[in-house]
Parts: sequence; structure tokens; C-alpha cells
Amino acid sequence: MSKFKTSLFLTAFSTFSLAAFAQMQTINVYTYDSFTSDWGAGPKIKTAFEKQFPQCQVNFTAFGDSGTMFNRLRLEGKKTKADIVVGLDNYVLEEARKSELFAPNTVDLNQLSLPIIWKDKTFLPYDFGQFAFIYDKTKVQNPPQSLQELVTRDDLNIIYQDPRTSSVGRGLLIWMNKVYPEHEITQAWQKLAKHTVTVGKGWSDTYGAFLKGEADLVLSYSTSPLYHLVFEQKDQYMATEFTEGGVLQIETAAKVINRDNVCADHFLTFLIQPEAQLHLVKNNVMLSVIDAQIEPHFDALKVKQLQSKVLDTTQVNAQQLKKWIAVWQTTLTK
Repeated sequence: MSKFKTSLFLTAFSTFSLAAFAQMQTINVYTYDSFTSDWGAGPKIKTAFEKQFPQCQVNFTAFGDSGTMFNRLRLEGKKTKADIVVGLDNYVLEEARKSELFAPNTVDLNQLSLPIIWKDKTFLPYDFGQFAFIYDKTKVQNPPQSLQELVTRDDLNIIYQDPRTSSVGRGLLIWMNKVYPEHEITQAWQKLAKHTVTVGKGWSDTYGAFLKGEADLVLSYSTSPLYHLVFEQKDQYMATEFTEGGVLQIETAAKVINRDNVCADHFLTFLIQPEAQLHLVKNNVMLSVIDAQIEPHFDALKVKQLQSKVLDTTQVNAQQLKKWIAVWQTTLTK
């Protein structure tokens, strides 16, 4: 090749490279730390997404929990560097809307398959689960059949999470207040406290304590036994099924307002594609939000979940949660 042709080639290659570089776009994603951990869904989703969209690069910023993440976002306001927030559940969306920090997305919601109808165009569900108490069937042969039975069964020791610091603990707070009328809730918390081993800060510590044998039951998700079955080949762990019905948690992702980022739209759409859903199901140990074959054990549980009784928590608001937490806290400190 002549020097002239070589020069033209290098110039063209350089121009192409600069153009390709200019088209590269970074997505800054705020989320919680377990999502981005080595065993979490985040790293696998990042790899798969960047392979499909090579012009997009995902950058995670992780926080200790979704509450801390949301507080940071509100503190930063419209000056935030976040393009997307992953991890706000259905019980904080009222506050999230009031912050006016989120923009509608363009994802087709007809793809969704959930126990409830989802119409929100700003917050996109990417997984869901139902709260349940987990027990070892080799140790507990007569599990409670209702939440009210659990509250009064002082022969069973339990562990649950602080509703001020844990979304799982908040799930129990909502559950209790949906089952018990206002004039009975204080007495119900008092009865439960008599056989509560501990109220932990978060899920990891409390579930770990349960596995060490420190309690008969622990508050978690109906999917938890599948983790032990699929990944550890252990079949002794079971989830309670209460006659009053369960409480759902739906995790969502959303775009931050005034962020001109095409890759962010691609990322949200990718979250509900089968490849991403597989990582979310297996690594978040939750259920898929789409009607597709993802993983046989989790798929079977989802079919059951779609047919089971679920308490209506759509009207739960921030003011109620604040009041319920105050009642819970006062009851436990007496």
C-alpha cells in the first residue's frame, strides 16, 4: 500500500473512531448495593445490555438500600448525575411522583404480566414477589395457616425486619395493618413481640440468623425456598401461605427527568426482555414481570402467585406508613 493510501486509510479510520466514540453514551444508574454485588443481577444485565447495545455503557452507583438511594436523589435534585433509578418499590412511588424528578418512559406496558393491572407510564416494574414467612419443615411440622395464627402462636419464635430501614419489614407493617383494624393493631403487635427473637435492620442479617437456627420463622419472600432448591439442592425450606392473602412488592425502574439519553430508553426496554428477566429472577430471587418461560421453578411459582389471593394495598400512602410506623415503634418501646 502506498504512503498516500496508507495516509487516507488512517485518516478515515481515525474519523470513524472519533465518530464512534462521539456516539458512545453512558447511562448512570442509581441502585442498591445487592443489585450490583458479584452475585447480584446488575453485573450480568450490564454485560448483556452492552453486548446488545455496544454504543451504550452502564455505570452503576450503589447505595446501602433503596431508601438511602432515594434520599440521595432528592438531595441532589435536578442536578443529579443519575439517568435511571433502579429499585424503588410500589410503596414509595407516591413520594417519588411528588419529587417531580422522574419522566415517563416509552416501554410498551402490554408486555407486563403481574397479579395487578399496571398502568403507570413512569415507573416500570422489572420484578415482583410476595412477602412470606420461611420455615424449615423438618423443624416446624405445623406451620401457621394465617397471619392472625402466627401472631398468637407463642410456641413459634420469629424474626422480622425494622420497617424503618427495610422494605421487607415495611411489608409486614402493611400486612399487619391490612389484616387488623386500627383498634386491634396495638394488641396484635404486643402479642407478636412476645415471641419475636429480634427485629433486625435488614434482610441479610435476619435471614442469616434464621439459617443459623435462631428462630423458627423469618420474614422474607415466597421465592426464598426456590433459592435453596435451585441453587443448593435443599428442599426443606417452605413459605407460609396465609388465608387472609399476601402482600406484594413490585420493584421498579424509572428515568430521571430532563436527561437526554437514548441509551436510558434502551436500558428500560431491555429490563423486561427475557434475557434480563432471567438474570433478575435467578439473582434477585424474584418473579418475572413478563409472560415468558424464564426458569421452570420460578415460572411455576408465578402461575400459582397469579392465582393466589392478594390483599389490596394500592391505596397505601406515605402518611399511613408514617402513622403505622409510629404505632409500631410506640408499642415495642412500652
